[in-house]
Amino acid sequence: MSNFAFLQPEWSLLFEAATQAEGMANTDARASCFYARRTLELAVDWLYKHDRALRLPYQDQLSALIHEPTFRQVVGDALFTKARLIKDLGNLAVHSTRKVAPADALAATRELFHFCFWLARTYGRRARPEPSLQFSAALLPKATAAQPQSPDQLQKLEAQLRERDEKLSTLLSNQAALNAELQALREQVAAAKLANAAQPDTHDYSEAETRDYFIDLLLKEAGWELDAKKNFEVEVSGMPNQQGTGFVDYLLWGDDGKPLALVEAKRTKRDAKVGQQQAKLYADCLEAQYGQRPVIFYSNGYEHWLWDDARYAPRAVQGFFKKGELELMIQRRTSRKKLADAVVDAGIVERPYQHRAIRRIGEAFEGDNQRKALVVMATGAGKTRTVIALADVLMRCNWAKRVLFLADRVALVNQAVNAFKAHLPDSSPVNLVTEKYTEGRVFVSTYPTMMGLIDDAFDGQRRFGVGHFDLIVIDEAHRSVYQKYRAIFEYFDALLVGLTATPKDEIDHNTYGLFDLERGVPTDAYGLDEAVADGYLVPPKAVSVPLKFQREGIKYSDLSEAEQEQWDALEWNEEGTTPASVDPAALNQWLFNTDTVDKVLAHLMTHGQTVAGGDRLGKTIVFAKNNDHAEFIADRFNVNYPHFKGQFARVVTYKTEYAQSLIDDFSAKEKMPHIAISVDMLDTGIDVPEVVNLVFFKAVRSKTKFWQMVGRGTRLCRDLFAPGEHKQFFYVFDYCQNLEFFSQNPDLVEGAAGEALSTRLFKARLEMIAELDRRVAAGTVMAEPRPPLGEPADEVQLRAEVAAHLHQQVAAMNVDNFVVRPQRRLVEKYAKPEPWQVLGADDFNELANDVAKLPTEFVDDDEEAKRFDLLVLRTQLAVLQAQPGFAGLKEKMQSIASALEEQESIPAIRAQMVLIQSLAGEEWWVDVSVPMLETARKRLRELVKLIEKGKKKVVFTDFEDELGQGATIELPQVGTGMNMAKFREKARQFLKAHESHVSLQRLRRNQPLTPTDLTELERMLAEAGGSPQLIEQAKEQSHGLGIFIRSLVGLDAETARQAFSRFITGTTATASQIEFIDLVVQYLTENGVMEPERLYESPFIDINDKGPEAIFLPAKVTEMVQVLEEIRARAVG
Repeated sequence: MSNFAFLQPEWSLLFEAATQAEGMANTDARASCFYARRTLELAVDWLYKHDRALRLPYQDQLSALIHEPTFRQVVGDALFTKARLIKDLGNLAVHSTRKVAPADALAATRELFHFCFWLARTYGRRARPEPSLQFSAALLPKATAAQPQSPDQLQKLEAQLRERDEKLSTLLSNQAALNAELQALREQVAAAKLANAAQPDTHDYSEAETRDYFIDLLLKEAGWELDAKKNFEVEVSGMPNQQGTGFVDYLLWGDDGKPLALVEAKRTKRDAKVGQQQAKLYADCLEAQYGQRPVIFYSNGYEHWLWDDARYAPRAVQGFFKKGELELMIQRRTSRKKLADAVVDAGIVERPYQHRAIRRIGEAFEGDNQRKALVVMATGAGKTRTVIALADVLMRCNWAKRVLFLADRVALVNQAVNAFKAHLPDSSPVNLVTEKYTEGRVFVSTYPTMMGLIDDAFDGQRRFGVGHFDLIVIDEAHRSVYQKYRAIFEYFDALLVGLTATPKDEIDHNTYGLFDLERGVPTDAYGLDEAVADGYLVPPKAVSVPLKFQREGIKYSDLSEAEQEQWDALEWNEEGTTPASVDPAALNQWLFNTDTVDKVLAHLMTHGQTVAGGDRLGKTIVFAKNNDHAEFIADRFNVNYPHFKGQFARVVTYKTEYAQSLIDDFSAKEKMPHIAISVDMLDTGIDVPEVVNLVFFKAVRSKTKFWQMVGRGTRLCRDLFAPGEHKQFFYVFDYCQNLEFFSQNPDLVEGAAGEALSTRLFKARLEMIAELDRRVAAGTVMAEPRPPLGEPADEVQLRAEVAAHLHQQVAAMNVDNFVVRPQRRLVEKYAKPEPWQVLGADDFNELANDVAKLPTEFVDDDEEAKRFDLLVLRTQLAVLQAQPGFAGLKEKMQSIASALEEQESIPAIRAQMVLIQSLAGEEWWVDVSVPMLETARKRLRELVKLIEKGKKKVVFTDFEDELGQGATIELPQVGTGMNMAKFREKARQFLKAHESHVSLQRLRRNQPLTPTDLTELERMLAEAGGSPQLIEQAKEQSHGLGIFIRSLVGLDAETARQAFSRFITGTTATASQIEFIDLVVQYLTENGVMEPERLYESPFIDINDKGPEAIFLPAKVTEMVQVLEEIRARAVG
């Protein structure tokens, strides 16, 4: 029997693929995930082919298909999330060499079951699955000895299957040409869908209405005082049943006596979504009776759904809204203004790409009904000001009352608060780090601060309820979406906007995934190369400086005789031994060489950009390896340049007292210090436009971090060197081969952040229980001699002890903690001892995926002991599973025992010396058993912290280093932008010198271009020094060769005036209308073409801030847009 048997009568192709996934779940997890994704692809293709409500996206790959807004609207958020999970697990199986666990296969198969159930239930014409049908892990076939398939094999299989598949894009490219058979089939499917939708999807959930304690609790947290007569079991009339009445479980009233929200409650063991249709019918009745449609909630006490069906599809929430928040939500149905009509404040942002980003976010929120957006914008391009202008638009249009801005450092919080005060003072920005209880409209916080404040409650009411904020902004989103901080975004029900310069594209922590966007397709993007080409940022001049010791280390044999004597005289360690060499990694870690630092400082002072007429080094950031290294650099600077009296170069790290005052001084143009020596603190988010030199004195291997560090120098700075002499570039001096690394590895993928130690321990213990259960079931439990009192007698008792330990951890989880609360049902289930007696496949899956990562108040702060626990657990599993890695684990345990043996003078260690010596030897390990290892773990776990850590002495040397000739390195991410900027300028000069050319004249006079004209124009660009790649890039960025050239040479002024003369000549045009048209003509003369959106931006809205419709009749504005589009079309050719 298969979980997918319901597919066979009508969906045989899906059934075949789904049973492949199901059949391999326990045998070949990788292949199972592949077939789960394969089934999803077939199902999604079927949907696009047969459901006319779906709009085909720009390409027919699975990722693009499921991220298309119409797909998400049809399937809903819950199934969209399941589809993403199946896709990601399938991609992991095919394109990654990472291990795919059986739990992954189980998850993919289970989520596929739900998706297929929905598909068959919604579109089935002949047979629909029974509502009682549920997924059962017990139906998965047992594991066999079949050889698992490799990623390479699956990639070949994937290619073969795709060749056979019908291309959606080909099939649906011409809707008018759809054949009659498919048209008829679509009509049948639409009819079946309509008929099926009329019947509520109960999915084995009864209609019994149950009020649950947890719902009461959540309502009270939101400030609702519940009254039995007013709020519970409120009768409504007009229900489509025999009695014509119904009883609303909870009804929440406004002060005006009208219903604000209803809550339909189901038993905690039922799916909350069972109540959706019933709640909608109640809302219909209430709207008819009171003239106001309430917001719909449905819940089972654990899972809660909000449905404001006047605006959005249902979405999961973590609680209920306060009265004021519900009143505002209903009021916004009529008072909320169109974002597309709002004028962006040019006093906050003035650059076109910033306006474009705000418009794109508005289109996502308003046009596509999305609730999340991700903006990728180069460091220094004005991300913060962009989001301030966005907040201003949302507030003025009544989309947002309160905004939360999150950053990862206090310095960035201070910076954001100051920016809001400067550009949007009426928003009353609040710094939650220092003003926790102040009220305002914009709140700025670090992530840990917000995590702590969410659980704050007064008189049982949470200050920050789930509906408190309307917009959440994540600054530097790539640094912000890991593990526990993600809980903040899942707690608040708000629009979410992420800002980042370098989004991470990892499978585990995918920035795009958090924002429900297709990988690599953000809401808007403006990269460093574009910003440099457009003149909004300055490019780096990257110089790699060879430094022998930093690259090769120090070898005794390479030193002079005098230096060898110095080497021999050094006290290297407590044992008195002398190394033959020192690795490069040791430099600036524990060995500090005077001449190395002196040479770097001399090179910087000699070759760095200078200001004040060349008399002073410009503002410089030195990125040091650690705090000791930073202090050593500062000390050497003061020795070499004593006349600066210790003020010129200062250390700015997290250990520096009053670091912010130093940053403030460094940010002031004329104030000292002029060199800031930093460890991490100045890597990101500090804006000092005067910085003209960056010094990489440490190796960096994170692509994200590297580009953030480079971003410290990209900002423009006018009149930096003298009046009219602006900052043109900044130096990147690299002494550690970072430039070579990143220029050769532009597509480096960074590793995923690891799980917490406690989570890994929980999962390892779960795996131990599963393995012991298998041995008990197979009758292979080992008999043990009678152990000492308190030690496990055998594997059965050990299993009981491990289960009791995990049970204790779960029982100590606080269900009122907002991180734990979404998993409250599971926590309460496993907080009871009974489920731990027998754990099934679903139990292991729930515990590993949903419970293991939750915080618990059963705390063990001994990190060394926990690491030893994990080592022993892995060793025990290696014994149980006969793993080949056992030998390596055994050696690690023996080395720990040997280290303990050396500390015999400590009484606690001496008391366990017999066991320690046995463990360090070989005889104890012969036929070692799992209970024996458990005894060793218990007795030694608290002793491992007593092992004396190897102390490396700090060594200072003064060996002569070798500094080579600096070489310029072109970074791929900036090179194109720099080249494009130079190319545009050269092309502009060349075209000006040849402006009489007939093809150029035709373009400037807006005459139609012939193929010959386009060929001639491309030849002119080539003569101006444009490579084929640059010309192609220019075409792509400008959407046409003619548009690119027109942007350089402009439109002929008389031609522009003639095009718009109809709005002035022979009319009774007002002064404002004439001024408006003059501005348009002036813009076209300078820029050649104009996007219609620019009519709603400065300087055009300076005449009337309500836009052109306030100056001209709407029909005239439409005509004006047509003229602009015709001018653009003529340039395309």
